[in-house]
Amino acid sequence: MNVRLSYRILLRKEPEGGYTVTVPSLPGCITYGETIEEAIEMAKEAIELYIESLREHGEEIPTDEGTLEYTLTVETHA
Repeated sequence: MNVRLSYRILLRKEPEGGYTVTVPSLPGCITYGETIEEAIEMAKEAIELYIESLREHGEEIPTDEGTLEYTLTVETHA
């Protein structure tokens, strides 16, 4: 039986080029792509492999369910 899981990913543009991708709900699930499109494809593959590893080890599969997202802006002194 197939189950659809959705995960929020964060893409960070790197100074040397390309994008690093992290998956906040899956600790240590990090990948990289030269373009945004490649980074997203790499993230999909990384998530699938991560979940497969969790299943093989009988571990719980985290989801983004119940996760709230908020952007907080703070001021600092230079």
